[in-house]
Amino acid sequence: MSLPEEMNPNPAEQAFEANQEGTTDTPIVPTPETSVTPHWGRNRLDLSVVNNAIDAVRKELGKVIVGQQELIELLLTALLADGHVLLEGVPGIAKTLTAKLLAQTLDVEFSRIQFTPDLMPSDVIGTAVFNQKTVEFFFKAGPIFANIVLIDEINRAPAKTQAALFEVMEEAQITVDGATYELDYPFFVMATQNPIEQEGTYKLPEAQLDRFLMKINIDYPNLEEEKDILRRFRKESKVNLEKEVQKVMSPALVKQCRDLVEAVFIEDNLLDYIAHIVTQTRSHGDLYLGASPRASLAILRTSKAIAAINGRDFVTPEDIQYMAYPVLNHRIILQPEREMEGYETKDVIKDILGKIEVPR
Repeated sequence: MSLPEEMNPNPAEQAFEANQEGTTDTPIVPTPETSVTPHWGRNRLDLSVVNNAIDAVRKELGKVIVGQQELIELLLTALLADGHVLLEGVPGIAKTLTAKLLAQTLDVEFSRIQFTPDLMPSDVIGTAVFNQKTVEFFFKAGPIFANIVLIDEINRAPAKTQAALFEVMEEAQITVDGATYELDYPFFVMATQNPIEQEGTYKLPEAQLDRFLMKINIDYPNLEEEKDILRRFRKESKVNLEKEVQKVMSPALVKQCRDLVEAVFIEDNLLDYIAHIVTQTRSHGDLYLGASPRASLAILRTSKAIAAINGRDFVTPEDIQYMAYPVLNHRIILQPEREMEGYETKDVIKDILGKIEVPR
């Protein structure tokens, strides 16, 4: 029996693991020990590697970013869960800056793509170029060939350019002229969009939205955070502070953290809890479109990641509830009449969570 598409091995991850085998380099951090003594039906994991890495990244981002703790936490959750993120918020609230600085903390290749209405698919994934000396065509890779890719204003590009991201976001590979090119591990896409200005934009189709592990809605900073921003940049410029952000994670450390996240324990009754939440979206009277099984797997992966970030090797119902909104909010569509009444997806998700019995 073949595995579901979402559970198929990532080609880039397989290649990364193959390259790591047989190497004699000293690992960046010691391999975490796993006790064989079961505790409440599970093994105890040493999550210090994950916690130390997350703390280091937060410290570096804190040199520039004021507040936005939830945003940073969710970005790190997506990174450890091996998924992509859509950031939505009004201009000027550090969406692009946070994504750029997060990439700066990782010792990997970074690429930023500014989506515009005239952008073509070949401008993103690359194209075949004719070499007059060899009288042959060769593939010139586009900016998508990087470990961390920041796509600024993704809804500015037309549908055919957005569609060029389907394969690479799902399978970490590109197919051009019948040839397949795999991307290096890790591969993490962060895309931003502005929910206010819709003139000259192209709304992302549901199939494209579903490729994002989660959608993070970013709000304005509060009064105290606004004051801190002004004080922080009173003497030093943003550019000077950005230079102080150091690289604290490597591809090998990302792989190690992801392996630990995969080993986080989740009970069967919590798997049933996730299934109940997702299936309720398909029969809810206020929804025109419910979530797919990909959403169930996304909640599972992100719940394990947030548990590891919080130092636990087991998932709790609170982890599932916390991750339900960022995972589901872009995968469900309200009935038109409910949307006209000012109803929002978070209201539906809150209603669903309130009706389902929480396992204990």
